[in-house]
Amino acid sequence: MIVLLFFLIATNGKATNIVWHKSSVGKVHWQEVLQQRGCVIWITGLSGSGKSNLACALCQALYSRGKLAYILDGDNVRHGLNRDLSFEAEDRAENIRRIGEVAKLFADAGIICIASVISPYRKDRDACRSLLPEGDFIEVFMNVPLQICEARDPKGLYKLARAGKINGFTGIDDPYEPPLNCELELPQKGNNCASPCEIAEIVISYLEEKGYLQA
Repeated sequence: MIVLLFFLIATNGKATNIVWHKSSVGKVHWQEVLQQRGCVIWITGLSGSGKSNLACALCQALYSRGKLAYILDGDNVRHGLNRDLSFEAEDRAENIRRIGEVAKLFADAGIICIASVISPYRKDRDACRSLLPEGDFIEVFMNVPLQICEARDPKGLYKLARAGKINGFTGIDDPYEPPLNCELELPQKGNNCASPCEIAEIVISYLEEKGYLQA
């Protein structure tokens, strides 16, 4: 039994002989300093659904309220931390795993972390959710139809995918699995498109209601 316990403590994935070193200053202490509760706001949806615009508007709204937030944008993260990863299924899963782990660290520091990433596979998003305490993973689904996202095509990626110049593009030849139990679903209502600032206020209201904007 003692040997088994040591094995469980001393191994984690491929790493061996490691033990978690706990600090005397933890999440509760940082939340008292910041007067907010650390959490992860995970914005998911198709390319062109408005994830990054919402993330920026939400960060600005939190800043104007004196709250500390940080954005983990899917494209930005691939410029550094995840620049070694491709868009193959295995690397896409690792991309999300890394973002989830970093987001958890931000939340542990009492920071409101805004992850803006397509994250097409449900199991990968659920794995990120499992890293955090109940309620601290707030999944926001930008429910914008493919035809609208493709019409916007802000980066020209849909055009390239349709031309066969990009393989495995989400929504074209790779699936997007919508959330089943997200905290917030922000649907496109006909041709009426709310501004990022208006959508951000919906998320802010949720945070206020759940007590995340106070210690």
